[in-house]
Amino acid sequence: MPRIKYTKNELKKQKEALTRFRRYLPTLLLKKQQLQMEIRKIRKKRDDLKNKYEETEKKLFTWVDLFGREYDLISLLTVTSIEKEEGNIAGIDIPVFKELNYEIKEYDLFTTPLWVDRVLDEVTALITLKAELNIINEQLALLAEELRITSQRVNLFEKVKIPEASDNIRVIKIYLGDQQTNAVVRGKIAKNKIKRQR
Repeated sequence: MPRIKYTKNELKKQKEALTRFRRYLPTLLLKKQQLQMEIRKIRKKRDDLKNKYEETEKKLFTWVDLFGREYDLISLLTVTSIEKEEGNIAGIDIPVFKELNYEIKEYDLFTTPLWVDRVLDEVTALITLKAELNIINEQLALLAEELRITSQRVNLFEKVKIPEASDNIRVIKIYLGDQQTNAVVRGKIAKNKIKRQR
C-alpha cells in the first residue's frame, strides 16, 4: 500500500479516486455479465455445431466402404480459403465465420462412380462445419481471456481500490480531525497563558 499524505489535498484526491472507482465499477460489472452471457450463447452454438458435425461424420462413415475402393477423392477437393468477418461483442473484436471457399476439380462423369457426388457434398459440409467450429473456438478463447481480465478488474476495484480509498479517506479525516482538535487545545492553552500573564 503506497504511503499517503495527511493533507486536505490528499483527502480531495482520495475522494475523487473513490468516486471514479465507484462510477467505473458498474460498467465493468455490466461488461462481465455481457461477456458471460455471450460465452454461454457461443458455447451452445458450438455444442449444436459439434452435434451436427458428428451426425455428418456418421453419414460420411456410411460411405467408408466405398472410400476403400481405388478412387482418390482427396485430389478432387481443395479448400481455397475461409472467409471471416469482424464481429464485436462488448468491445472485443472477434472473427465471425462467413463461408468456406473450395474447389472441386472436374472429373469424368462417365468413369466416376455415382456415389462420388454425394460423398463430396458430405465432405464439403464436414469441412465447412469444422472450419466454423475452429472459428467459434477462437471466439471463445478471445472472450474467455477478456472475461478473465474484466473479472480481475472487478475484483481489483471491489476488493482493493474501493476499500483502500475508503480507508485512506477515513484515516486522513481522523488525522485532520486530531490536528484540528490539537490546534483548538493549543489555542486555548495559549489563551490561558496570556490571561495568567496579564
